[in-house]
Amino acid sequence: MRIQIEPAWRFRNAEGREIDPLLFRVLQAVQRSGKLTEAARDVGFSYRHCWNLIRTWSAFFGTPLVELSQGKGAELTPLGEKLTWAAQRIQARLTPQLENLSVEIDREINAALMDTHPVLRLHASHGYAIALLPELIQRVAGVRLELQYLGSIDALASMARGNCDLCGFHLPSGRVTPELATRLGHYLKPRSHRVIRLVTRTQGLFVAAGNPLGIASLQDLVRPDVRFINRQASSGTRVLLDLLLAEQQIDAERIGGYETVEFTHAAVAAHIASGMADTGFGVEAAASQFKLDFVPLAQEHYLLACRVETLDLPSMQRMLEALRSAEFSAAVAGLPGYAPNSPGEVATVGDVLRN
Repeated sequence: MRIQIEPAWRFRNAEGREIDPLLFRVLQAVQRSGKLTEAARDVGFSYRHCWNLIRTWSAFFGTPLVELSQGKGAELTPLGEKLTWAAQRIQARLTPQLENLSVEIDREINAALMDTHPVLRLHASHGYAIALLPELIQRVAGVRLELQYLGSIDALASMARGNCDLCGFHLPSGRVTPELATRLGHYLKPRSHRVIRLVTRTQGLFVAAGNPLGIASLQDLVRPDVRFINRQASSGTRVLLDLLLAEQQIDAERIGGYETVEFTHAAVAAHIASGMADTGFGVEAAASQFKLDFVPLAQEHYLLACRVETLDLPSMQRMLEALRSAEFSAAVAGLPGYAPNSPGEVATVGDVLRN
């Protein structure tokens, strides 16, 4: 059994009338396809039902949510765009926390059911490729993977304390400074641990479509007209950003919004898509999800780490086989800015830190 918890929200007026949650799904489908016929097919309802839903709630707000035009299909109005953004931002902000909670509940319920499926506990930095693993490992390897999201440093610390079997973290390609190697050395011991290669990914700046402010580099972050949204200090993305700022001798205190943080790539992208910030730093897949432009700045390796003895577990061997499968590589190749990087290959700590 697997428990899944999803965020839901209600829009209620002074008289207590609530919007049908289906509306948000329809609006998101219209935004994706630009056609109401395809949107209706995506959500599994008739064209008439979806159009009546849009008309009803357009009347509720007193302004259209979708505009239909001959030969041009369907387009969200500014209010329709804002409602869609609100639903996406809620999803981006809450999904990792709800997935962590679902893992905890799932563990207790399966224990009560005396589930005998092999289980591996993975604490990992949030990312689009890592999110593929639980379903794929279960299907391909028959192993239940309990994935909980933590920042890279917190995930490494959790593995070092024995709170999980594996941790997921990322390292900048060609930029492992002595200071960063020392920091990682607190948790990764050459004799005790091994590292498993997974993917490479591109990190850079998210900007609004068309890049209206002409943001092209980290130097632009100190401009007075640029509002930045950051990641939390324990995240690997924040570590990479700070490393790049130090390389270019950019004073973080001069960046407007540097102290304002979100906890996932998607939440940063949603913040910018809403117009609440002008730019943020993260992976290209998040920019693509929210239809933002992307300024690539750095490549990095996303890796897994575990204790040496964990590699001997039959469940771990089956997981490694799943990571080496064509199915995993194909799934990763479909993520913008991601590429397989010898997934499932086991390396020493020294090899990885010398990257």
